[in-house]
Order: sequence, then C-alpha cells, then structure tokens
Amino acid sequence: MTRVLARKITAGDGSRGFIVVAVLWILAALAALVLIYLSYVTNTAVTVAGSTDRVQTNALVNAGVELAAYRLTGRTEAARPTSGTFNARIGAGRVSVTFRSEAARIDLNAASKGLLSGLMIGLGVGEADAATYADRILAWRASTEAGADNPEDSYYRTLGSAYLPRHAPFPHVDELWRVRGIPPDVVERMLPFVTVFSNMGTVNVMDAAPQVIAALPGMTPGRLQEVLRERGDPNVSPQSVAALTGGSGTAEGAKAYRLAVAVESPVRRGSAEVVILLLDGSDEPYRVLSWHNALDGAAGKPM
Repeated sequence: MTRVLARKITAGDGSRGFIVVAVLWILAALAALVLIYLSYVTNTAVTVAGSTDRVQTNALVNAGVELAAYRLTGRTEAARPTSGTFNARIGAGRVSVTFRSEAARIDLNAASKGLLSGLMIGLGVGEADAATYADRILAWRASTEAGADNPEDSYYRTLGSAYLPRHAPFPHVDELWRVRGIPPDVVERMLPFVTVFSNMGTVNVMDAAPQVIAALPGMTPGRLQEVLRERGDPNVSPQSVAALTGGSGTAEGAKAYRLAVAVESPVRRGSAEVVILLLDGSDEPYRVLSWHNALDGAAGKPM
C-alpha cells in the first residue's frame, strides 16, 4: 500500500513539473512575439516619419516649381525675364528658386557644326578633333531614308557597336554618351553647356556662360570680354549686347526654363533641377520636360 501511494505522488509531481515547463515555454514564446511586435512598430514609426519628411520636402520642391511657372506665365512673352531668382516661405519651410532660359545653352538638335565645334575648342579640344566630333553629333541626329546605305551606320558597324545612330533629334543630353567617336572626358565637359530644349540655333548672350559665348562663330577673346563687360551694365540694352556678337548671338529667350530649386523644412533639406516648358495660351500653363531630384538620385532623367 505504501509503495503504491509513493508511486502516485511521484507521478503527480512529474505531471506538475511538465506543466510548469510547458507554461514557461509558452510565456517565453509570448515574450518573443511581443519583442518582435515592438520592433516592427518601432521600425514602422521610423519609416513613416522618414516618409512624411520626404513628402513634405517634395511638396516644397513642387511648390517652388509652381511659383516659378506662375511668375513666368504671369507676364507677356516680350516682358518675360530670361533669368532670375526669388525666395519664398511656405508654412515652416523655405524655398529658393533660380531660373534661366534654356537659350543660355547650346541645343544639340539645332546648333550648327561651327557652334558645336567652337564649344569643344573652348573646352580644350583641338580644332581638327572638334570638327570630327561635331560631325559625329550631326550624323547622329540627321535623318536618313529607309534602306539607304548610310556611312555613319557603317562606321558604327565597323566599331562593332550593338546599336546604330538614332537619325532623329536627341531626346535628352545624356544620349550624347552614346555617340561613338567622342571621348568620354569631352562629353563630360560639354554636358553643363548643352540642352535639347531650346530649339534655337544660337544662344542668349545675356545668360549664357562665357564658354558658350566663346563658341559663337567669329567670337574673339577681346570681343568676348566686351560682351561680358557690357552685359553687366544695367544701362546697356540686351539688344546692344547681342549686336556685339555680329549677329551670331541673340537676346531672346526660349520657352523652356531650367529651375534650380532648393528647399529647407524643419527636419530636411532638398534640391532639384527641373526643366519646364511654358505653354502660352493653353489650359495647361507648363509641362515638365526633365526632373533631376537630389532626394531620389534620379540624376538628369527625363520624365
């Protein structure tokens, strides 16, 4: 009898021990789930906060673009400035915008061989090489008849290229990298001074960089210095400055504008370079042609 009772007590203690161990495992699992949930909630909160900051900064950039478009379309084309800058406070954020007509740059689709080669010569390329590279650009954009034996196509095939020239206008300046025969360092030096949005065969000497003005046909170092000096005088008219180039430059702007937008919110800074096209007399006041957002790394990508 005593032995049987002892066995029952021992068995009962083992069952209780098993139950205790099982409960401890369940509590440990629940604690782990709580920690995982807390980590998820914390990470989600951080992500949401970061996304909110990004949304606010992007909204400020968009506001800067809208304000610039409003300032430009609010004037007649004759009275519209070709360049300028302004600052604005929007809520707790600040916006700074600098705008400049794309006529300040050389258009890859409209420029002559002389203007293209003149730019490269001013950037340190030899005259013979500059002329050859300019021919490569002209051949890339030149149309060709279907089925015609084009010498430029043969040139690309000889190089073993996986593609042929577009034979159509450049859609974006980055396509200049695809033109065979032009060294990469030359392309890199050209990019800050070229565009595909002005649709002009010349440049606005009031806003163009000295390197661009120096590329104009017939421009000499002495005449370049005179142009730079005269355009800085508020008493000299833009037309008089353009006349100093002998007709190779102009004081007219393009309908496309490049905007440099810098914004600052209480928690984040951002910037973007945007090219817009003004649409006079249209229900749509402007159209975005290119957007380079420093926040998302979309460097120079066309919309």
